[in-house]
Amino acid sequence: MTRDALKDKILTVLIDDFEFEQPGLDDNLRDDHGFDSIDAIELLGKIEIMLGFSLSREEKEKAMGIRTINDILDYIEKIIFSRK
Repeated sequence: MTRDALKDKILTVLIDDFEFEQPGLDDNLRDDHGFDSIDAIELLGKIEIMLGFSLSREEKEKAMGIRTINDILDYIEKIIFSRK
């Protein structure tokens, strides 16, 4: 899956499920959109569905550093690359 395809999917999830309005790729999720830890857990579940496999505990812990949509995209690309 290309980064653009990932971006489209993530933006759709953030807009449809988390009611983001005009999200920017470098917006701070917490400060700009009120994203909290419960939202993060829910998003990880949606990422697992998107990828078609469960994330390991270690992979989930690495998500703690995510602050922007670009961070989400980098995170997913690293997981996909590590699973090849």
